[in-house]
Amino acid sequence: MNILLMGLPGAGKGTQSEMIANDYDMIHISTGDIFRKAIKDETPLGLEAKRYTDNGDLVPDDITNGLVKERLAEADVQANGFLLDGYPRTIAQAEALDANLADIDSNLDHVIYIEVDADILKERLSGRIMCSNCGATYHKVYNPPKVSGVCDVCGHTEFHQREDDTPEKVGHRIQLQMDSIRPILEHYEAANLLTKINGDQAIETVYREIRNILGE
Repeated sequence: MNILLMGLPGAGKGTQSEMIANDYDMIHISTGDIFRKAIKDETPLGLEAKRYTDNGDLVPDDITNGLVKERLAEADVQANGFLLDGYPRTIAQAEALDANLADIDSNLDHVIYIEVDADILKERLSGRIMCSNCGATYHKVYNPPKVSGVCDVCGHTEFHQREDDTPEKVGHRIQLQMDSIRPILEHYEAANLLTKINGDQAIETVYREIRNILGE
């Protein structure tokens, strides 16, 4: 089974991805994972990507698309299927993904979009904090550490907020990303692949709806 999981920052995509990966055999893949693996393996495209990342530049679409294609063609993904998140980010990448999947005789089975009201997203993002040591993410209201002020993962006691998660920057960022994701959703809706889930619900309820789509 091949799945594309989509959602704006704060929609809970990361949490749901982890739960899916724990319960299903499919390979969980993000573009960050793909870049790191290709660079570590020193593939030709990986070395090309490294030239850009070493300079702090964005990796061009043609290299990103090629790296995704290489990863999706590997034996473990072909055998188990994939859960892809963080890609595609543009309609051009979505169209490239369609073509690349066809080239490797593969396809998408489901595109799941976790939809959350903009005001709720703003509240979620502006309350998000991260462990300064290991990077574990929490929310001051919805998902605080089990012991107040202590990271569940590493026990560290210092936390910080991402600069772009401050309330004054969150609203603008949400609008920009909504404008960016809309044509991608329309693309997959036209292909009868898209299912939208109400992400305003409890985490367990959202996951139950995802399992209903994927099948138990």
